[in-house]
Amino acid sequence: MTLIARLMPLLLLTAAAPAKDAAPAPAFFEALRAADLRLATIAYRLTTANAPLCDVLQPQIGMPIHALTQYAPPARESAAAVFEFESLIGVEAVVAGAPAQRAGIAANDSLVAIGDVALPGSPPANAPENAASRDSAEAAIAAAPLRQPLRLTVLRKGQRQSIAVTPVTGCRSRFEILLGSGLDASADGSVVQIGERFFEGYTDAEIAVVVSHELAHNILRHRARLDAAKINRGLLAELGRNGRLIRETEDQADLLGIYLLANAGYDPMSAPNFWRNKGGAVDGGLFRSRTHASSKARAETLEAAARSIAANPARPIIPAVVATRTVPLR
Repeated sequence: MTLIARLMPLLLLTAAAPAKDAAPAPAFFEALRAADLRLATIAYRLTTANAPLCDVLQPQIGMPIHALTQYAPPARESAAAVFEFESLIGVEAVVAGAPAQRAGIAANDSLVAIGDVALPGSPPANAPENAASRDSAEAAIAAAPLRQPLRLTVLRKGQRQSIAVTPVTGCRSRFEILLGSGLDASADGSVVQIGERFFEGYTDAEIAVVVSHELAHNILRHRARLDAAKINRGLLAELGRNGRLIRETEDQADLLGIYLLANAGYDPMSAPNFWRNKGGAVDGGLFRSRTHASSKARAETLEAAARSIAANPARPIIPAVVATRTVPLR
């Protein structure tokens, strides 16, 4: 899928779409940067505040990165100009107050090395569109030792700099905007993907409700546990044991999600309010009726949980559902 096709919904944040074969305008790329930064900020807040609930951890530095090869060849010249790529991997944005910003990393820096791992330089002009290089760089950051400074080598306007970043420990998950997918969201055990339409008409607190639900799936190892139970998530997902166990994981993700929100400083009432006010727009795409509770039922259940959380000033709260991540689904 080309860059122009993938980014089309995000133009609602900025300006009208360019002609089909025209190079994207700078506002096109800035819309993507703004959306990615919103997601990265929410993810940083959730993963670092909830590290005590997670058994798989990584250094979190608050720095979404991207590769020039993520953009289709006809769009790369424009992307390189806006994002100032001086190597294959660039810093798309930095989360306010996060370790990368405190260390002096800036948006549009280009990454040359992560610790002792050298990163590739500029790609061939017609290199195929893919995210493999970005994924490898993110994996190098995730594999760095916890609670130790991470040295990043960057290029900034032609000047090479070595910058030590002191990361914060957080839950291990990657976060991506799922372009061209409307109000879909998913989690596969390691990656959380959120549909681009959430970044058009939803507040950060509302997006956090969706992100926390998907992060909860990863923390609770739902994908692996459903696979171990040989659950069909295709055409037969809603039937019999398939539907029952998928519904169990969805209910668990709702419950853990509201604790993730509270631990990260979000108002836990944002979850029931989301399902009351926005659930109708989401139910038909993100959720299917037989594997998920109705919006009304979710709001009622989560409101009861929110009131219980509000009565407990301790943070972080580690709810009993966390212990289920090692329990087989039956």
